[in-house]
Amino acid sequence: MRVVGIEHVYGANGDPVVALERLDLTIEPGEFVCLVGPSGCGKSTLLEILAGLRPATAGEVHLGDRRVVGPSRRRGVVFQQSTSLAPWLSVAGNVGFGLTLRRVPKAERAARVRLELARVGLTDFADRWVYELSGGMQQRCQIARALANDPDVLLLDEPFGALDAFTREKLQGELREIWRTSRPTVVFVTHSVEEATLLGTRVVVMSPRPGRVVADRRVDFTHSERSTLELRSDPEFVAFCAELRASLAAPAAR
Repeated sequence: MRVVGIEHVYGANGDPVVALERLDLTIEPGEFVCLVGPSGCGKSTLLEILAGLRPATAGEVHLGDRRVVGPSRRRGVVFQQSTSLAPWLSVAGNVGFGLTLRRVPKAERAARVRLELARVGLTDFADRWVYELSGGMQQRCQIARALANDPDVLLLDEPFGALDAFTREKLQGELREIWRTSRPTVVFVTHSVEEATLLGTRVVVMSPRPGRVVADRRVDFTHSERSTLELRSDPEFVAFCAELRASLAAPAAR
């Protein structure tokens, strides 16, 4: 995925607010790229542009040889809130919703739904209504639904931000394991430098508004066989997080 000269302005006809300015980014297949930055720096706006849910004011996004001009099953999206789940469908119905729209044969659809439910640990909840699930389970359902369409890129906008600390850490470990076993290309928005360091193969730091890339760091903790709990106390992990915080503070200081 290539992001070329992306800019976005809100309220261009009244009191304009420049959210993104001259932003370039290349994401290679199989990378787990975490976007971090202060509130209002344009992280979610950028993710919406990557998803084709919001047109950029200037610049282009390309996935492979195609320009992104609107939503597509090639890009799966998981939001912070689970309100995008259909309350009139079961968990399995939600996971298979995109496959149903694409008229995937019933047997193939059922097999794919079973696979994704097993991957996120929801097999025993396939026939439940989504409102019967906890917040963490609803986020698992969103992730399974996105993965079921076999997207080229998985886009996640602070998917664990509204969860309690225990559930968040559990889902971080589960998402980390999903990436390690199937290696989807992931773009993950977060406010947490610890979360970005745990999950990402790259951490991209954005400046305060207007959002620009001020740091782009490679990281390899997600390849570690150690648990997320062990990694959090690793001196190298702590030092890397401190460096990221310094990158976040530097633009604000300037």
